[in-house]
Amino acid sequence: MLRFVVCDDRRAIREGLTRALSAVSGVREIKCVAGADELVFQESWLRAALLLVGVRNGDSVGIEAVKRLTSVHPRVNVLAFGGTADATAAASAIAAGARGYLRWDDPARAGARNSSFDGVSEVGLPSPTGEKVQLSMRELQVLHGMTLGKTNAVIGRDLHLSEDTVKTHARRLFRRLGVHDRAEAVAHGIRRGFVT
Repeated sequence: MLRFVVCDDRRAIREGLTRALSAVSGVREIKCVAGADELVFQESWLRAALLLVGVRNGDSVGIEAVKRLTSVHPRVNVLAFGGTADATAAASAIAAGARGYLRWDDPARAGARNSSFDGVSEVGLPSPTGEKVQLSMRELQVLHGMTLGKTNAVIGRDLHLSEDTVKTHARRLFRRLGVHDRAEAVAHGIRRGFVT
């Protein structure tokens, strides 16, 4: 079971991302905080599978949170997130110690009332060779199911998808990772930090 921590000073963003993560099979707990101060003092939450920290161009709060977290706890898994227009902030967050960047497609939604993360599209993490691999949220969910040894049919039931749709996501996943089967996909996913 996975534990996530969402750190962002925007309440609507925290709530939207919490809703999106709640729909992912295997998520046990989600903790939301507005700033790094709350995280640094809650050691037990730093053992979460992933800490998601919001960043945006022109606002250094998220980047400072990433720096602070990774300097105090260098082994923590921090992933920055933000809009497609926040490329500079994303690069700064990765330079500060984040392991990758999760982006949503429409940055205008970030400030919208009742904003949601239905538009979350891809996670990008550098591979051991330095090349960037982009996986969609569905591909990550399918990979997570594979990691747990689930069949395509079971993954489909968990995600409310047909088995054929799961197979389509799996084929795309294999192509993006440059692998030929589930075992290789799981091994590469673990090595690249997509799954634990």
